[in-house]
Amino acid sequence: MVWDESGKISHNLQAASIRREAESSLKRLNVDSVDLYQIHWPAWRGGPENASPGSIEEAVGALAELKAAGKIRNIGVSNFNASQMQRALSVAPITSLQPPYSLVATGVESSILPFALEHKIGVIVYSPMASGLLSGAMTRERIAAFPEDDWRRHNPNFQEPLLSRNLRMVERLRAIGQRYNATPGEVAVAWTLRNPAVTGAIIGVRSAQQVNGVAGAADLKLSDNDMLVIEQALTQQAA
Repeated sequence: MVWDESGKISHNLQAASIRREAESSLKRLNVDSVDLYQIHWPAWRGGPENASPGSIEEAVGALAELKAAGKIRNIGVSNFNASQMQRALSVAPITSLQPPYSLVATGVESSILPFALEHKIGVIVYSPMASGLLSGAMTRERIAAFPEDDWRRHNPNFQEPLLSRNLRMVERLRAIGQRYNATPGEVAVAWTLRNPAVTGAIIGVRSAQQVNGVAGAADLKLSDNDMLVIEQALTQQAA
């Protein structure tokens, strides 16, 4: 992802662009190498007219050259499906995948997570609390008071009819969490971590205080009964 002087963001998978961005990152960070360098999107999502220049193969090839030069240590991808990861692997080893995964975004379970597990690709999921929706702190009133520029105002998960369904899920998580002195958010994150393909979960917080409501997820082990309650809720949502 690159942006111009006016702040307009575009995607570029060309080798020259990747080399330029990597060198700029090294300079800004004042380091000799980056531990993990990820392709954020496999292609621009704006339609064929906005297609990213370059290709997955060209991009991974450029990253492989940077790795060989010692400028990055590991190659990662984000938002890739199984076939896109296979294309990447045809060029160079992939260390990690960063996909969206939560109780309201389970699509990666069908083929993406199994592919990563089979090929020993580490998975660091993002939005495990669905952008705060599953944290336990989200209410209808708070959502209604979102500023106009908050993208969540227009996200289906924060609107009816999905909102009521999702808030019911939060209450299920709250009931489970009470048995462990854990927040609904910690239960939501622990649910993602229980998947054998998942290595870790990325948590976003706006203050140090918010860490107290999510840090316990790393040590929370859900029981078989907990999982049954959650799976029943997921089945009801899908019905």
